[in-house]
Amino acid sequence: MLDLRPHFARFLGADPHRLHFAAHSHHPWPDVSRDAQLAAWDEAARLQDDKWDAVLGQLLERCRGHVARHLGLPDPASIVFAGNTHDFILRILSALPTGRPPRILTTDGEFHSLARQLARLEEEGLVAVTRVPSEPGAACLPRLVAAATAGFDLIWVSEVFFASGQALEGLVALAEAAGEAALVIDGYHAFMARPVDLGPLAGRAFYTAGGYKYAMAGEGAAFLHCPPGWLPRPRATGWYAAFGSLAGPQGGVPYAADGWRFMGATFDPSGLYRLAAVMRWLEGLGIGPAEIHRHALALQQRFVAGLAGTALPADRLVVPLEDPRRGNFLVFDLADAEAWQRRLAEAGIVTDRRGSRLRFGFGLYHTAAEVDLLLGRLRRLPAGLAA
Repeated sequence: MLDLRPHFARFLGADPHRLHFAAHSHHPWPDVSRDAQLAAWDEAARLQDDKWDAVLGQLLERCRGHVARHLGLPDPASIVFAGNTHDFILRILSALPTGRPPRILTTDGEFHSLARQLARLEEEGLVAVTRVPSEPGAACLPRLVAAATAGFDLIWVSEVFFASGQALEGLVALAEAAGEAALVIDGYHAFMARPVDLGPLAGRAFYTAGGYKYAMAGEGAAFLHCPPGWLPRPRATGWYAAFGSLAGPQGGVPYAADGWRFMGATFDPSGLYRLAAVMRWLEGLGIGPAEIHRHALALQQRFVAGLAGTALPADRLVVPLEDPRRGNFLVFDLADAEAWQRRLAEAGIVTDRRGSRLRFGFGLYHTAAEVDLLLGRLRRLPAGLAA
């Protein structure tokens, strides 16, 4: 089992009593990211007006290269960055057909950014949304594949569902059933958490994720892989989207032919500095998504094996340990999840909750020692917490 705690000294040292088990929510940053944050400031001072040549040149290419390598993509030029994935949601929605409400197929388990936006557009009759149940997770992909044959303009699905931890495998089948629909995979809980081979889908599916979770780079480093030829002219567009466009007016508003067509406008580049530094640090250690996932699974096994003697029931796991199709966090479905989270917080244990779902996330900053400390505090919790 890895021990990388010295590399997270600043985050872990800020509150030594805190046991942070919400890696899937706000992953601590390694110390190299602080050096990168300072470098972003220093480079802005040194280069001033020429800063953007460096940001949109070498820095962007490094970040693109790292993301493409971890996703198995053939061409880093398909990748663009934004401050958050909601920016990409708006640009993708803006590229859908007009004249009628676009038909969208998704699930009832998507993250708030998409779920809220679609619900609001539905209120105005601007989109027609079909949602299939995300649970039970093992049946979700077959449901999507069957539904996709009805014909849609957009299909959007998470690779790992945030409320359950269930991972979808075999998304090529969905791409084959999607017909003319644009296909978007939300990979935020999969990128750098478990191995992802997007190569077979590189020419067919959009893929969005970012640095906020297991990439450990914090906010401001969301990205989108843009398959060639799909949704070539989003209506929500910033002036960066014209970079590298072909000569000619293209209807008066030119677009780049590669992923740059989904770029926005001026942004805070510090997230890219942090992302590049974290990716370089991991590369130097020889650690990739496979190693991160194995480490998290080992911690999960240790945690569940030690639940005897605590009030937390292992049989309330939404995705059991026997199912390998899961992310790097465990989800317990508890009638009194709110009380659980409150009592855990009082004991210095950071988790997070979605309704009745209490989530424990595991990351590179954990070792067996932290899991044992967590179990020890669970055993000392006051009586009265029932499943």
